[in-house]
Amino acid sequence: MGTAVNIIVGSHVWVEDPELAWTDGQVTKINGQEVEIQGSNGKKMVANLSKIYPKDTEAPAGGVDDMTKLSYLHEPGILENLKTRYELNEIYTYTGNILIAINPFQRLPHIYDSHMMQQYKGAPFGELSPHVFAVADVAYRAMINEGKSNSILVSGESGAGKTETTKMLMRYLAFLGGRAATEGRTVEQQVLESNPVLEAFGNAKTVRNNKSRFGPFCSEFFNNITQMGRSGFKKFHKQYGPARSMEKMSSISCVQKTN
Repeated sequence: MGTAVNIIVGSHVWVEDPELAWTDGQVTKINGQEVEIQGSNGKKMVANLSKIYPKDTEAPAGGVDDMTKLSYLHEPGILENLKTRYELNEIYTYTGNILIAINPFQRLPHIYDSHMMQQYKGAPFGELSPHVFAVADVAYRAMINEGKSNSILVSGESGAGKTETTKMLMRYLAFLGGRAATEGRTVEQQVLESNPVLEAFGNAKTVRNNKSRFGPFCSEFFNNITQMGRSGFKKFHKQYGPARSMEKMSSISCVQKTN
């Protein structure tokens, strides 16, 4: 449901559009609960006052990296901000301590290399641009400081990039907890070699690509000097979840961009 707060003639608003989901315009007339809007696309529209949302005309041209900074935290405002950032190849955006990731449908190796991992190592959350490494770092530091197990929930619809995001999380945690190479391989290399198993869980053939009722529960174990000892996978039913408690949890929501 929309809001009628401060909606007057001349207000810039968002109104639902059957093709674009939302389109913006300016209020030209208000008659009771009926509002006439001149769209920025040239179309004239009529909508109920309760179904329109105010538009932030002072929002930065490049969007904001944390959507709690938006003047109006509603659906059209959120989608417009994500769209703006996506067009600038900024695929990560925070909403508080939740990270929203949009599938770029292309390889972006420069934002996942060892130099980038080194930048996020120990950096305060929010100091650098939104990134999956920042979420992993927060979970890792909390585990060290509190001496308790930690969890990161990666959610999203089929094809949104959950498996790739999980691989990046595992890679970063292996980087933090790495130790001397054994049998010619570092811990990070050994963890990355497990990716085919993770891919197998994330690519079950169904009606909508890989939307399986089962998913991987990935565990990484660290010793008392914060070195990674081993990794493990468990299959769990998505409706009922893994059969273990999660003492603390961070969250990443993956989104698939559609036209």
